[in-house]
Amino acid sequence: MIENEAELKRRLEGLKAKRGYLLPHHGLMAVAAPRLLEAYDAAYTALALDQRTLDPHDREFVWLAILIATDEALATHHIAKFRAAGGTDDEIGAILALSALACGFRAYRFVADSWAPHLPTLDPRARYLAASRACAQGADPRLARLALAALHACNGAWDALHWEIAAAYAHGVPELELAEALSLVMFPGSVPNFVEACGVWRKLIADGEVAATAPFRIWAAMSGQGGYDEVHKGSKHD
Repeated sequence: MIENEAELKRRLEGLKAKRGYLLPHHGLMAVAAPRLLEAYDAAYTALALDQRTLDPHDREFVWLAILIATDEALATHHIAKFRAAGGTDDEIGAILALSALACGFRAYRFVADSWAPHLPTLDPRARYLAASRACAQGADPRLARLALAALHACNGAWDALHWEIAAAYAHGVPELELAEALSLVMFPGSVPNFVEACGVWRKLIADGEVAATAPFRIWAAMSGQGGYDEVHKGSKHD
């Protein structure tokens, strides 16, 4: 905990100057856990501010979808950042439509799971993909795939994410772009959901359902990625 009030004010002013705003948790960490704040700020910078694969426009496109999915009302600075990067009203309309589609995915799941015997000629997966193309009007289809992957990860819709990652590969979406889009889920959509999303992707690669590049195949082939229970499966406990 910071004992020096001047140092506390310096930290808060520095953080505000860097981001242009403060949120309540920034101040609490500055007061009670300054080392945690430093680590958090470094992680957030690497996640949301540093240039990785997606350019600012494309990154903010995905961010806005994530914020809708997670009911995150405070982070309106992402709207300003999207506008500053050239984002348009038509694209925001597409983000809204894609978010609504993802949040309503349970309808596709229900039909696939419960009505398949009664609707043998209806393919819910094909209908979902057709709906996603319609919702993406006004936006780059590549960005629609990235946003939908992030949306399904936020919602914990692992069956939908399975379909979406496969669709991303089919449409030639670069793997590093998909990885960045999913990583943005970590803060507003939770780290556990990001972990599960990575597991869905890894299984698709391991099962040969997508044509992954060599680095991603190496990742998928590595054993012991199921956490403690997988590593200790079969071990004896007192």
